[in-house]
Amino acid sequence: MSPLQTIAETIRLTRKAQGLRQDQLAAAAGVGVRFIVDLETGKATAQLGKTLAVVEALGLDVNLASRDHVPSSDPS
Repeated sequence: MSPLQTIAETIRLTRKAQGLRQDQLAAAAGVGVRFIVDLETGKATAQLGKTLAVVEALGLDVNLASRDHVPSSDPS
């Protein structure tokens, strides 16, 4: 599963688990219903700022990690 699909599925499942309709989540996040529909289907052009607003409205955190997991000896 791609990272975009993972985000889309997580948002959809979390929304449903919280008993929210798409229009309710859209209102809570300050975005349009069409954006929620597109986001939950994994549309590649979803805007990051709006996506983060939805994540925040659902009470989720975003964690990024390097796939390389190679420790750097340079602290800068």
